[in-house]
Amino acid sequence: DFDYLVIGAGSGGVRSSRIAATHGAKVAVIEDGAFGGTCVNVGCVPKKLMSYGSHYAHDFHDAAAYGWDVEKQPTLAWSRFIENKNAEILRLNGIYENLLAKAGVTIIKGRGKIVDGHTVAVGDKKYTAKIILIAVGSWPHIPDIPGKELAITSNEAFYLPDLPKRVLVVGGGYIAVEFAGIFNGYGSKVTLLYRGELWLRGFDDDVRKHLHEEYTKQGIDVRFQTNAARLEKAADGSIRATLTDGSVVEADVVMFATGRVPKTPGLGCEEAGIKLDAEGAVVVGEDLATSLPSVYAVGDVINRLQLTPVALAEGHCLADTLFGGKPRKTDYTDVPTAVFSHPPIGTVGLTEQEARARHGDVHIYRTSFREMKHTLTKRETKTLMKLVVDPATDKVLGVHLVGADAAEIIQLAGVCIKAGATKAHFDSTIGVHPTAAEELVTMRTRVTSAL
Repeated sequence: DFDYLVIGAGSGGVRSSRIAATHGAKVAVIEDGAFGGTCVNVGCVPKKLMSYGSHYAHDFHDAAAYGWDVEKQPTLAWSRFIENKNAEILRLNGIYENLLAKAGVTIIKGRGKIVDGHTVAVGDKKYTAKIILIAVGSWPHIPDIPGKELAITSNEAFYLPDLPKRVLVVGGGYIAVEFAGIFNGYGSKVTLLYRGELWLRGFDDDVRKHLHEEYTKQGIDVRFQTNAARLEKAADGSIRATLTDGSVVEADVVMFATGRVPKTPGLGCEEAGIKLDAEGAVVVGEDLATSLPSVYAVGDVINRLQLTPVALAEGHCLADTLFGGKPRKTDYTDVPTAVFSHPPIGTVGLTEQEARARHGDVHIYRTSFREMKHTLTKRETKTLMKLVVDPATDKVLGVHLVGADAAEIIQLAGVCIKAGATKAHFDSTIGVHPTAAEELVTMRTRVTSAL
């Protein structure tokens, strides 16, 4: 029936199908939910909108230092925000569907199940294709503890009918850290639990410690080396969480952000001969091919880097390779990324710990300061900037930022790392004044001690 049959209309699936169609392939996309996948519906987009909204309480307060008097105490109409957010998501759903339609892609609505290397069943109907792409994404995971049905995940957090007064967040990755900052910004009393010694595993240690200090200043109760052991419903409707250390936390909402698992159950992979790993991720090679000839996979379902731009890159590369006569592979090195914490994190390249393991001695340049805006507000938040440099080549191996504009700055820092920029290149660049970013080109003194 088709040259290319794509299961999943998220970021990777939409990009790959659209590019394949522009190369002349006959393409269809199968989707059983809203178009745009996790990112558009219950991920990056609504998360960023919530992050924007959660800053306004601070902004109203800080305005006084700049001469603005807010005569009435601002009040929050949470339901209005949720309605506006939902309307924007619906608009984006339509854009994604129109992108496919305009490219000539056939849209098949329903849940796809792989029958064999060239056949996918949707309900009672079967569709055939020369090549099948699995792009079904991932799903939040809740640990199997007593009372787990009382908890929510990020999926439900975007649709809460009311702002909870007390929130318990369990987890220590991107999502946990982001939602702890969001709820705190909106005025909830937030407790965050993480079973490890320090959150954001895989990030530079200075970044991890710096953000912990910032959250503590904001009044977020961050507890490491502890976890939720049991949840129970209290008589007043709240949730009692008994922790592994024996203590109890009472909350109106308990949110688990304890990882995401590939959305492969019910997809028919194993029955069709497609190899999955222990976590249920589709196993692929460098060419994104599965163990079943003619079936490929991209995005969260292969569990490499669970980032929207990575899924986009994989889907684009695959379509160019299969249908465009331009064979290429996705480059997973030096991927810039941001965490929309409060303040945000931007990072690209090697952490100090990775660089020392790989290169031995490295040079570290680091600064921490109160950004200019808060010299008047007297808010205690600090910005962190750090460069990791290879002394043998002078190449900048890593850039790590925590600060209001970190997410914006890190994109071009990523270009610098990809281009092989040296510390001398940074030093010879004239700074833009007055900005926080100019610190990246004015740091001259190496540091040896940890934060």
